[in-house]
Amino acid sequence: MRVLLPLTAVTTAALLVVTVTGTTPAAADRNPDGTSLVKVSHGDPYAKCTIGARSPDSIVHPGTEVEPYLSVDPRDPKRVVTVFQQDRWNDGGARGLAAGWTTDGHTFHRSTLPFSLCAPGGADYERATDPWVSTGPDGTVYAGGEGVDFTKSTRSALLAVTSRDGGRTWRNLTTTHVDEQPFFNDKPSLTADPIRRGTAYQVWDRLDNDPPGPSSLDGPGYISLTRDGGRTWSRARRFVDTSAVPNTQTIGHLIVADRRTGTLYDFFDTITFADDLSTVLEAHYAMVTSTDAGETWSAPVAVARDSSVPEVDPNDPTKLLRAAATLPSPAVDPRTGTLYMAYEGSDFSGGEFDSVQLVRSTDGGRTWGTPELISPRGVPAFSPSIAVAERGRVALTYYDLRFLRPGNTTTLPTAYQLATLRHGNPELRSERRISRVFDWLQAPFSGGYFLGDYQGLAADGKGVRAVLTETHSGAPQNRTDVYTGSLGTR
Repeated sequence: MRVLLPLTAVTTAALLVVTVTGTTPAAADRNPDGTSLVKVSHGDPYAKCTIGARSPDSIVHPGTEVEPYLSVDPRDPKRVVTVFQQDRWNDGGARGLAAGWTTDGHTFHRSTLPFSLCAPGGADYERATDPWVSTGPDGTVYAGGEGVDFTKSTRSALLAVTSRDGGRTWRNLTTTHVDEQPFFNDKPSLTADPIRRGTAYQVWDRLDNDPPGPSSLDGPGYISLTRDGGRTWSRARRFVDTSAVPNTQTIGHLIVADRRTGTLYDFFDTITFADDLSTVLEAHYAMVTSTDAGETWSAPVAVARDSSVPEVDPNDPTKLLRAAATLPSPAVDPRTGTLYMAYEGSDFSGGEFDSVQLVRSTDGGRTWGTPELISPRGVPAFSPSIAVAERGRVALTYYDLRFLRPGNTTTLPTAYQLATLRHGNPELRSERRISRVFDWLQAPFSGGYFLGDYQGLAADGKGVRAVLTETHSGAPQNRTDVYTGSLGTR
């Protein structure tokens, strides 16, 4: 769930055994280069759940799977775990979170994450949202998310579980932090330390608007960590402070680690509002650094201006979209330590629409270069994800609207693209489509036509593995599915 003021882009514990169902791969349409994706989201484990309506206007979209993320086992790239929202509500969150796991890279099986009352053995929350997953160097899988209530309380909780069998079953359900209004916890991510066994970090923003009124908003970054493989988590604490500037919040915290040095980098967006809390005064991406496994953190360093604009159908701006504006996607080159951050921005369209932009740092984040355009010029593009393969090739995935024709206001033809940068150089760039061309307007509506606030991309040996949401036309009971594929970075 993305709580951003305003709710648009910047300018405006015991073992929990879950139901596991074997599945067979189902390929999406073949793409021009022969790439074939595998469907991850088979069936609906929460179809009979009646929990979660917050008002008579609440609408659940059954059979929808959105906002996927994934993790690849560093010991074996065929062992993959994906997570996603299952049955999205129109007014926030989903009935629950689900996972798809494989040991051969092709055949995915289903399990459920115990983060809501709809899930077997689930936590005592009406809805769940913001799925995340990461695998440690010993193969321990850490999954995180958020549980939320709307009727029986006003709680928002950060939750975590672990799996020792590749996502089949989940244990160590832990509430890493919980609040009631006026606090709201939002946009958590979870990162397993790639060199410290048993260590993982969960980070998020914690919004405080009490008492309501001028200069009242505060939205610092919080962290909780585990050193024992997820059996226990530390007490949540503030690690990015926003109190010095009134009406300032962070969002999109995500930690990446340099495997050569163990240094941690947390990236996020910082947004400052006027007293009306609807006018953005300033927004920029920033990062903080830790050299002691998350115990202490540096002061923030500015990375890039957030120039994102509202995500809309360009032929009919009354049709709102929801993608990854305000949410950074960072990565580290495992050979050199070069840092990259991909993000949505309008610097190359004169503020008309968002494209995929990239910045980099070669000195550990102390200084950053100017933005570079990755997606095609003149075409709106959304939801960038970035990963660096073992040989240093930089890969980015994103949705774009290049197939939309002038005057078409009935459909929104959309495709998912993979761009590969040799030596990280946009001038040495190749691109190919990896999805079907599908209609974005068939996605569930939740503050905009919703494919997810993010999609996933991870290094996969010599290449990368992507996970993404596609829609289906004429299928109101199955509007979306989640697909994945292992992709070369030629």
